[in-house]
Amino acid sequence: MGAMVFTGGPIWTGGPSSGSGPAALGVDGGRIVAVGDRADVQAALAKPYELVDLAGRALIPGLHDAHVHPVQGALERLRCDLSHLNDRAAYRAAVAAYAEAHPDRTWITGGGWSMSAFPGGLPHRTDLDTVAPGRPVFLPNRDHHSAWVSTAALAAAGIDARTPDPRSGRIERDPDGSPSGVLHEAAMDLVTPLLPEDTETDYDQALLEAQRYLFSLGVTGWQDAIVGSYAGSRDQYDTYRRAAASGRLRARVAGALWWDRSQGLEQLAFMAERRAAAGGRFRTPIVKIMQDGVAENFTASMLEPYVGHDFCGTSNVDPQRLRSYVAALDAAGFSVHFHAIGDRAVRECLDAVEAGGNTQRHHIAHLHVVNPADVPRFAALDVTANIQSLWATHHEQNDTLCVPFFGPDRVAHQYPFGAIHRAGGRLAAGSDWPVSTPDPWPAIHVAVHRTEPPDSAESAWPASQTPMLPEQALTLEQALCAYTAGSAYVSHLDREVGALTAGRAADLVVLDRDPFTPGAELHTVKADLVFVDGTLVHER
Repeated sequence: MGAMVFTGGPIWTGGPSSGSGPAALGVDGGRIVAVGDRADVQAALAKPYELVDLAGRALIPGLHDAHVHPVQGALERLRCDLSHLNDRAAYRAAVAAYAEAHPDRTWITGGGWSMSAFPGGLPHRTDLDTVAPGRPVFLPNRDHHSAWVSTAALAAAGIDARTPDPRSGRIERDPDGSPSGVLHEAAMDLVTPLLPEDTETDYDQALLEAQRYLFSLGVTGWQDAIVGSYAGSRDQYDTYRRAAASGRLRARVAGALWWDRSQGLEQLAFMAERRAAAGGRFRTPIVKIMQDGVAENFTASMLEPYVGHDFCGTSNVDPQRLRSYVAALDAAGFSVHFHAIGDRAVRECLDAVEAGGNTQRHHIAHLHVVNPADVPRFAALDVTANIQSLWATHHEQNDTLCVPFFGPDRVAHQYPFGAIHRAGGRLAAGSDWPVSTPDPWPAIHVAVHRTEPPDSAESAWPASQTPMLPEQALTLEQALCAYTAGSAYVSHLDREVGALTAGRAADLVVLDRDPFTPGAELHTVKADLVFVDGTLVHER
């Protein structure tokens, strides 16, 4: 952590209208010492230093992902990983190859398939039975709200035509009532207890792989959106604590503790114990409440029924109980990280903050559909919009599985990031990896253009280059602020990181270009050098 001076390229310090004015930035002892003219920065150091020539490349704050599942993302990369594939034939081939390469595995696990690869978003168990005959297979899709399972997996769980749908879940069925091989939401929990338990070593290795991968993308910190046991996953709280205690955790991590909706306020004491026991690079000042599901399987909670159906989705937590939970959490000093996809879920979360208290840094993630009447409430209640901007395009999954069931009014209410910002609302940004790529730059491209990145798998969809509600676009500066200062704020890390100012930690990214240059092709921007506390953690 020796002294360094960065100069020779634009320096974006973060914050509104910061531009790229300063000529140099000085670092010493892992902290930013000075930002400004090169002579002033050199004088502030008053000691020998290493000169880092930006050579026209931009220097920006380390990016912070405000909604990500790194351990799960890395585990899927290390198993039957379908996330880089996009059609049924490729999925079949990948599962077949994995089954052949791992004949000793009692279960085939992994995931990452796209609903748009199948008619109606629904694969069938017979595909898995063909490529992995007789073997139980459990593969969550990219959003982890549904799973594709084999006949052997269904049999192992005792799921047949007589099995009722669980509360907050649904079993897809063939015309004769037998399970077809897709389980939605809580229906996945009928199988997950049977899966081989991930070991402590599995999780330790996955966290380190996730950290390496995120560093390579310029992400120097994150908010883990579920710390706890969810849908059969192993609780990663102790994984983070071990990594922090050993020094292996270099990133700054805020954990959102999972609120078990089968319980009530009695779990608050457990949350407080966990917050007190965390420390170092890992803190847990946040609680995650999943208020609804997703629109693709009709579990997103809507104010009006889905077109052609007589139901409005599912609110996982009774709205009155939600208000009491938020009041208690707010009084206890916890921020609440809400998952809300549908407009009713968004309203229920805002109502809970308004009734229960807004002294903490509450934030709502995803925001697929937001009723216009609720847009100004983000600023009025000081609730941050935690955006996953990569999804705000005309891509096949949204256009075929969501839009037809929204109707014309709700279609115009999708991902209103620009409106929330114009109304004075605060924005944070995240990827939701492994639901989608953790690379911030394709997401920033979408935030600015509201079109699919030209090189994405979704770009073949005919409407992909037609902007989705272009009035909801952000400027590049606004999108970068969301990925830096806004995300640091909701993770309670804004005193340390999020902007390049004297006294803050030297979490820095040297990009391969100046993204503010016209025609910079935002979706292809790369991180050349990444520093945490002034120490190089990635070099491209």
